[in-house]
Amino acid sequence: MATTDYEALAVDLLRRTESAIDAIAGLSADTGVCFKSSDIVQRVEDGLPEGYPDATAGSATRRDLIAEMVRDLLSGEAYDD
Repeated sequence: MATTDYEALAVDLLRRTESAIDAIAGLSADTGVCFKSSDIVQRVEDGLPEGYPDATAGSATRRDLIAEMVRDLLSGEAYDD
């Protein structure tokens, strides 16, 4: 049985979330349409390959984790030391 590298998964999910934010921000700027955080979460989910590991931390789902990343990235908190 293969072990999961959770740190690598977290970094991958963070990068995917940053990319989704950039894409959604570009769409918003180009179209004038306002998007919600849940739209970013959905874009990340839609881009995940089949079989991508789900969250394993208690009752939190992968969507919950992505939503938290979106909040932290948009607020700048993800970049604080």
